[in-house]
Amino acid sequence: MLVVDDPLLSPSPSATIVDIHQLWKSYDTTPVLKGIDIQIARGEVVCIIGKSGSGKSTLLRCINGLEAFQEGALSVDGKPLVYDSPAAMRELRQRVGMIFQSFNLFAHLSVGRNVMLAPTLVKKQSKHASALQAKALLERVGLGDKFDAMPDQLSGGQQQRVAIARALAMQPSVLLCDEITSALDPELVGEVLRVVESLAKDGMTLLMVTHEMHFARKVSDRVIFMHQGKVHESGPPQTLFGNPQTPELKQFLSTLQ
Repeated sequence: MLVVDDPLLSPSPSATIVDIHQLWKSYDTTPVLKGIDIQIARGEVVCIIGKSGSGKSTLLRCINGLEAFQEGALSVDGKPLVYDSPAAMRELRQRVGMIFQSFNLFAHLSVGRNVMLAPTLVKKQSKHASALQAKALLERVGLGDKFDAMPDQLSGGQQQRVAIARALAMQPSVLLCDEITSALDPELVGEVLRVVESLAKDGMTLLMVTHEMHFARKVSDRVIFMHQGKVHESGPPQTLFGNPQTPELKQFLSTLQ
């Protein structure tokens, strides 16, 4: 494993928003994450790259509590993840937004109601306040005119932008993005990435699993290369892409050319 030493890449404890220490995760007897140590600073944009099966998506699912890990510790915004406490899990999921490969919109609800649902149910926000917020968020992702549309009336790129608005409606401390463009036709990828780039510019803490290397190079503060369940290399994008240090990363990057 190679980690580039850079004081800017090692957040101080007060600045750390996601703190992962020695995280181990197995499915039955097969280890998937092998002692992951990652600290994400508030406002940092981190892209995770690597081959399929390297543990990238599993790591994100552990961070928002969708997967249970066997060893280690994980906290978000100073709050530790505690699986056997429903209250702690609810609090965690209010701090962590997640956008998946598939859009997971409720087909029977309008676009606006998809965005309103969690704030009204979880935060007990009034329908009026939730509607105003939903309209503002849809405007932010370029879909201000789609409040009353149904999901099946939208393109894949538009549905994914609704999913982003829905995640933002909970005002999360950190936003996890799991290959959010992989299910899209190539011509729709750009419209989704432009929204994510605008969130990064606005200071949102982002942790993204992505195969869009140009985007990772352009937007991220740090790139993490995962290999066989471990953080194999980590550093600024210009260093990681421009001067890979290990045969594994060199081989991975060569397959993308």
